[in-house]
Amino acid sequence: MCLLVLAWRAHPRYRLVVAANRDEYHERPAAALGVWPPPHAILAGRDLRAGGTWLGLDRARRFGVVTNFRDLQPPKPGAPSRGELILQFLSSTATPAAFFAPLAAQASAYSGFNLLLADQDSLWYGCNRATPFARELPAGVYGLSNEFLDTPWPKLARVRTRFAQWLSQAEQSPAELFALLDDRERVADDALLPQTGLTREWERVLSAPFVQHPDYGTRSSTVLLLQPDARGYLAERRFDSRGALSGETAFQLNSGEWP
Repeated sequence: MCLLVLAWRAHPRYRLVVAANRDEYHERPAAALGVWPPPHAILAGRDLRAGGTWLGLDRARRFGVVTNFRDLQPPKPGAPSRGELILQFLSSTATPAAFFAPLAAQASAYSGFNLLLADQDSLWYGCNRATPFARELPAGVYGLSNEFLDTPWPKLARVRTRFAQWLSQAEQSPAELFALLDDRERVADDALLPQTGLTREWERVLSAPFVQHPDYGTRSSTVLLLQPDARGYLAERRFDSRGALSGETAFQLNSGEWP
């Protein structure tokens, strides 16, 4: 997952709103958003190489999402999968605070990650490149890519502005959130590009909210709308290496049960 905007208790109808793009190599196999078989009672996509997930929800409407941290450090030999963090949280009954507490001592074993976890009562952010490692977030609107929370990369700033406009509208639809995630315009001025150690050409490719490249790009877009009573909507759109829509899955979430 490489770009997301999130509203936590910042909307009159929804306690949580998420709009997110997952960027990955096209050759890496993945399963579509769906209900996982026992013993896992979660709703998520699945990384078929490492076995974890990038974004998911459990029956209690606890939520988790992870992004990589772009610091160009080589992968740690034998490092555990960052996607396993979402699976571990959603397979437990822990609050976000209780989950992060023991993870602090183990976080350095992972390659760089950002992790957002929420339950009915709280939203927490953790990053194993940050000090402190984890903190609770107050009600508000947030943006995350492959740097620290709210780092104002141009693509994230553009999507966050449009997200704030969506939140303020009298009438809102998930289709509009998918539209803001489908922004394929790259940053025109090279001086505004992040300097993360990649080549200038790759910084240009990755400067669009929706990344389009034959080898690496936006594989899926996800929208979550979650009400305080646990009802809501979760949908995923998937894309091929040309950036064309290749599939779509949507769930209407009913109180206390899967659809």
